[in-house]
Amino acid sequence: MTQKTGQRKGAKSYTDWRIKGPEFGSCNCAWGCPCQFNSLPTYGDCRGLAVMHIDEGYFGDVRLDGLNWITLYAWPGAVHEGGGEKQNIIDVRADAAQRDAIVALQTGDHSEPGATVFNVFASVIDTTHEPLFEVIDFDIDVAARTARVNVPGLVQSNGTPIRNPVTGDEHRAQIVMPGGFEFTEAEMGSGTTQANTAITLDFADSYGQFAMIHMTPEGLVT
Repeated sequence: MTQKTGQRKGAKSYTDWRIKGPEFGSCNCAWGCPCQFNSLPTYGDCRGLAVMHIDEGYFGDVRLDGLNWITLYAWPGAVHEGGGEKQNIIDVRADAAQRDAIVALQTGDHSEPGATVFNVFASVIDTTHEPLFEVIDFDIDVAARTARVNVPGLVQSNGTPIRNPVTGDEHRAQIVMPGGFEFTEAEMGSGTTQANTAITLDFADSYGQFAMIHMTPEGLVT
């Protein structure tokens, strides 16, 4: 794999990479998610998942185009307080090199400090469960604020638009993060998720996020 020397502590080098594609996020917090505003989680803890389809991507010499991945997260309190755990589910279609690449990318070791969600979350994760390699059925329309995720027997998640409680019409809202480490702009919606892995999830009509991601070791490409 192609190595690129980065300005990281200890003069370490890391593998160059780039991923681009749609992402859906679903967590147990109320719509809007207090974490986006440096506030505490709605119910005290934080549990959720992120799902991405890589339209275009590579990790060193390994192409990642067309693959899906899921990361499930859980923290006992606010994310920044640490003590978290995570588990990756990687597209079963990935070959050995692609599997290793996605796992390595997700460690955050191949990012500039604080530049990507992978690196930031790695600093608050104490337990990383063994990755799973499964069929991931993932459909998403960011503009329409809809998503469907199915990993047979393990994960079921759906994203829908928020509805006006009076008229039933779709309600559109966005979060813009000029200095974000996961997205710069995301459509807000509603998420319903159940997961039965090392990390269990079970929530309905809570926070949903739809975004187009374009990321490198230096952070988001804008």
